[in-house]
Amino acid sequence: MSALNLTEVIEQYINDLFNSENEEAGVSLRRKELAESFGCVPSQINYVLRSRFTPERGYLVESQRGGHGYIRIVRLACEDPEARLQHIEAIVDESISEQDRRKLLATLQERGLINARERLIIEVALRRMDELGRSEFDLPQYKRNVIQADMLKRILRSLVLA
Repeated sequence: MSALNLTEVIEQYINDLFNSENEEAGVSLRRKELAESFGCVPSQINYVLRSRFTPERGYLVESQRGGHGYIRIVRLACEDPEARLQHIEAIVDESISEQDRRKLLATLQERGLINARERLIIEVALRRMDELGRSEFDLPQYKRNVIQADMLKRILRSLVLA
């Protein structure tokens, strides 16, 4: 079994804070103190926050810089169908790349918002749509990403409201 790298250790530490705190919605940290406790530079903390605590993964990161700056990581709650729809609209936006789409679907499955079967159906449908857009209609990648974002929102909306 391989040892965890520093990024994974920091991510696990923050996730453990979510699990141990009574206030499950958010965790407040100080970037400098966290970096000192892990023996790294603050930019390593920034990297973990930008790559592991993203809206696609169900988090919002708020920060205030300065002498008494802090970082607040909020886990997005998606219990209410209306909140889920707003979350989907915010994440997907007007266009979505294949990589971002895969990350989003994986996160939605991990959080129990869609199941493995639904994820597979969505991935296959959007992949097929991308192939048609490329071969049959000769659409540029940006336009295919826009169409896929629209379709993804429609599919997820249907699943959330079902």
